[in-house]
Amino acid sequence: MTHLPRHAAIRVFLAFAFAYFFSALIRSITATLSPTLTLEFNLNASDLGLLAGGYFLGFSSTQLPLGRWLDQSGPKRVQLCFLSIAVLGCLAFSFATSFGGLLAARILCGVGVSACLMAPLTGYRRWLDAPTQLRANSWMLMSGSLGMVMSTLPVQWLVPLFGWRPLFWGLGALVLLAMGLIAWQAPGWQGAQAVTPSTTALPPSYAAVWRHAYFRRMVPVGFFCYGGLLAMQTLWVVPWMTKVAGFSVSEAATGFFWINVCMLLTFWAWGLVNPGLARRGLHADWLITRGLPLSFIFFAILLVADYQTNTGTIVTLSLYCMACSFVSLSQPAVGLAFGPELAGRALSAYNLVLFGGIFAIQWGIGLAIDGFRAIGFSEANAFRAAFLAYLVCCIASYLHFVFAKRHNEAPRSP
Repeated sequence: MTHLPRHAAIRVFLAFAFAYFFSALIRSITATLSPTLTLEFNLNASDLGLLAGGYFLGFSSTQLPLGRWLDQSGPKRVQLCFLSIAVLGCLAFSFATSFGGLLAARILCGVGVSACLMAPLTGYRRWLDAPTQLRANSWMLMSGSLGMVMSTLPVQWLVPLFGWRPLFWGLGALVLLAMGLIAWQAPGWQGAQAVTPSTTALPPSYAAVWRHAYFRRMVPVGFFCYGGLLAMQTLWVVPWMTKVAGFSVSEAATGFFWINVCMLLTFWAWGLVNPGLARRGLHADWLITRGLPLSFIFFAILLVADYQTNTGTIVTLSLYCMACSFVSLSQPAVGLAFGPELAGRALSAYNLVLFGGIFAIQWGIGLAIDGFRAIGFSEANAFRAAFLAYLVCCIASYLHFVFAKRHNEAPRSP
């Protein structure tokens, strides 16, 4: 493999990061708009969970064919095709007049941005060396966190001025701009067979990915812990603040802003330290094993604490999200566990796990909240009970990760 020169790699990174910024903004904007959409369309908790999860349903539905297309056609061509669908999804959401219309548009948006992370990560597997891949992965997530930051207070400020529908017209136009940057900067691509070491080797397939012991070890923790982090960050932290902690809508938007600022700084820091950690032999498995339990502690504190000020809730939610970021290291680790000819399939298959988890947890928590309320729980206690069930699932998935360790191989170097 020939790695890109430094300046070319930076330009390629910025082009893809610009697109991922807007994909994250589109993903998380429903959290800020949830009070507005709930009022305008008379949504209950399960409707809201399904609406937010619809994005991830559309996203997940493309992941398996996406991996094959990325390996064969390359990030540039695939990303441009998918982003054109995202533009249509933004326009459809802006013109929706019913819950069904909103849901269909969210699914379309999910399909359209479903390559925004997998496309560059597949490219980085060939274009960058291993330590730089870890840094690029963290800083891609940082650009996504910046998009989430922009979906909070800036959106809250713009809605009274323009309304929520014109915001999606602007998002569609900016996605078109991102497409232009990728078309200009992204390198060409040789198909998977061109980089397969042996011409007699079997064609790459998903079977090799799903059978891989390391991949199977990562599946539960990716589904519940990583998927749950994004489910919370892109939806349920705002309803928690308004329904349980007693925040006003503007206070919740402010809290959501600071949570996402903390995540932006966290992923920036991961990008700085990851290459050095890798050189010292502190690999993803070691870091996840020791760091992820902190997220369970902070989440448990959230469930039982009775804060007298908003600051305590915001700090605890921020610490939970920051501690959960340890599990984000599983994504590049899965990519590095496979050769370049299988990178697209491996990353897309794992992304399917993650976003399947986001959809299931977002909708599942909504269903659980409505279910607990139906049997007599107060709204606040229904939230606590649903969140407790989620925490139990996270701990169980972590235990699988830990105790499967001796039976699975570690990721190999590229």
